Amino acid sequence: MAGRPYILAETTWTVVRETPYQVAVLPWGAIEAHNYHLPYATDVVESDRIAAAAASVAWERGARVVVLPAIPYGVNTGQRDIKLDLNLNPSTQMAVLRDLVAALEHQGIPKLVILNGHGGNDFRQMVRELWPQTRVFLSVVDWFRCIDASLFDEVGDHAGEMETSLMLHLQAEWVLPLAQAGEGRSRRFRLRALREGWAWTQRDWVQTTADTGVGNPRAATAAKGEACLRLLAQKIGSFLAELAAADLADLYE
Repeated sequence: MAGRPYILAETTWTVVRETPYQVAVLPWGAIEAHNYHLPYATDVVESDRIAAAAASVAWERGARVVVLPAIPYGVNTGQRDIKLDLNLNPSTQMAVLRDLVAALEHQGIPKLVILNGHGGNDFRQMVRELWPQTRVFLSVVDWFRCIDASLFDEVGDHAGEMETSLMLHLQAEWVLPLAQAGEGRSRRFRLRALREGWAWTQRDWVQTTADTGVGNPRAATAAKGEACLRLLAQKIGSFLAELAAADLADLYE
């Protein structure tokens, strides 16, 4: 059976050469511990599957989008003391992104959306640097900023209710029983400015949390994850469809 035409990993040259793709979507995650109950690839699974669901919505609306294979490694400088939390420095990410953008530009793909699923990744400065160097339109969506918080008792920051609910829906066989999960308690900064968020520094994850989680996952359910994915697919898919149809010379009202 033929693969989905909007998922590059599943499709063939026969399909690709005949499809005028308008938008490429690049899921970007991280490999890191997610409390005691979620797998290291949580951010990768979520980003990849959300990208596919959103692309399906856009494709049904006539947009020719293509989801590229997910990049699994993210910025984890604050987690280097947690075994097998694997770090990719921002400068390395920039080198990878630059090469991929150059390939897309050479092949005539006019627009790229980076679908980011890891809070340690920040692509905005990279987009600013690449902006004058390429004709490819670059955009970033942090999917975790698109969440409808009303679906959850407590969204959580890392491996909490929201992420656990998504994984219970997307890849339940990789999730340990919630009775085995830590409570996801986190320690706050003593310095007021850092605590309030108007000053910033990298969090040291070993000092921040004992179980690597931030946010209690105990109220998570697969039903909440399914509802969350459905809303994310519609919201991000609508953006992809709009972007595909957009005239880059006329983006402003």
